[in-house]
Amino acid sequence: MVATGLPEGWEIRKSKTHNRHYYFNPSTKQSVWDPPEGTNTDQLKEYFSALKEEPTQVRAAHLLVKHNQSRNPSSWKNDNITISKQEAIDILKGYEQRIKSGEVTLTDLAQTESDCSSHKRGGDLGFFTKGQMQPPFEKAAFGLKVGEMSGIVETNSGVHLVQRLG
Repeated sequence: MVATGLPEGWEIRKSKTHNRHYYFNPSTKQSVWDPPEGTNTDQLKEYFSALKEEPTQVRAAHLLVKHNQSRNPSSWKNDNITISKQEAIDILKGYEQRIKSGEVTLTDLAQTESDCSSHKRGGDLGFFTKGQMQPPFEKAAFGLKVGEMSGIVETNSGVHLVQRLG
């Protein structure tokens, strides 16, 4: 367990009334909302970060570009995908730049450019739990905060940009 970073004699408690943490010193009976003087704030942040439970499910959207090494090199757009893996990565890098610049959203781009049947829903795959997606995809989706987009993720299906929706 990560140490709290609090000065000697202080502990973290949770207020049932306010549903938030506060700091209490049992020997002096002092309680404060803000970390007491002398707290190692970096260590305290690490402590709270370690407390947070990983979600049991996430909702994500993605934009998939398949290539000739994909496990099924065909899609709704193209019956026989012949581009190389590097070409697929280069295409996806271009999409990533357009999304990051604010020119277009992943949802809008997925509707017209994704090789996945989820293109009809803007790439939205709905909610899923661990074990339902290929490991690299799952790791990316569960590692994002809501609204964040991954970098390029490679799976047996192709290359993806993943955005966590929920």
